[in-house]
Amino acid sequence: MIGRLTGTLVEKFPPLVCLDVQGVGYEIDVPMSTFYSLPDVGAKTTLLTHLAIREDAHVLYGFATANERSAFRELIKISGVGARIALAVLSGMTVTELSQAITLQEAGRLTRVPGIGKKTAERLLLELRGKLGADLGTTPTSVPDSQADILNALIALGYSDREAVAALKTLPAGVGVSDGIKLALKALAR
Repeated sequence: MIGRLTGTLVEKFPPLVCLDVQGVGYEIDVPMSTFYSLPDVGAKTTLLTHLAIREDAHVLYGFATANERSAFRELIKISGVGARIALAVLSGMTVTELSQAITLQEAGRLTRVPGIGKKTAERLLLELRGKLGADLGTTPTSVPDSQADILNALIALGYSDREAVAALKTLPAGVGVSDGIKLALKALAR
């Protein structure tokens, strides 16, 4: 298995990049989160990789972080979720956001990703529950119901996932839902 490649970035055509490693050009599919973090063409870079061997091709998938690669590997283990859908999920949300959606069992956040329908989102939530967040250490394994309600309310009010999570972090421990929403809105208004 090819686990990591370091070389000169030769081409960048989303979602494909070409990495020259001592004269050999490796074509690597990457999620958009990794693509946007890559340096300019001609710069030296390192990608963590996952090699998928199929009947008709050997395909390399590249990732900027170990968490992205771990999430990709968990996603492709699920029946009916292939590498393309896994890349779409990682392109549409960060690993932290994915882990939070799974922890909070929020199918709506997953269905915002192109190519993910309601049934696929529910299957992802069911099969990744307790795996992704715990394995990656990105979120606590349990979130109090009041905090989940506050987060959902902020998202329903039109705030992005990142803004809502940032506001949630400013709240004191044990705050009630209505008080939490008020405090979070004040924090977001600053």
